[in-house]
Amino acid sequence: MLWPMLAIALGFLGVAVLSVLAVRVFVEVRRLAGQVDEASRRITEASGDLERAAADLARAGGAARP
Repeated sequence: MLWPMLAIALGFLGVAVLSVLAVRVFVEVRRLAGQVDEASRRITEASGDLERAAADLARAGGAARP
């Protein structure tokens, strides 16, 4: 009777450990998703800045032509 109870207790502990690890993974995935969102927003802003700078440069280069 000892071995089946021990097996059940170890099984329960295993499931509990896996549950804790799953929660930790979920929290880290949410944090990573937030960082990816922030990086994407910053890249989009930088892309817009680059497009505006390129347009200004093109206009300035066109005005300098004889």
